[in-house]
Amino acid sequence: MNSCEFVTFISTLACAIAQDKTQREIDILSAFFVQLGDTLATISTLDFDV
Repeated sequence: MNSCEFVTFISTLACAIAQDKTQREIDILSAFFVQLGDTLATISTLDFDV
């Protein structure tokens, strides 16, 4: 998968997840995924054995 295909996939996934959700639910999901991504980046940077 090239970078443009990956961006398209992520955008499509975000739209599918957001469908039929309230603004509040989307806000919560957004915060969840930001924290998940940040935590994964921290783990990767610190090179923990997971």
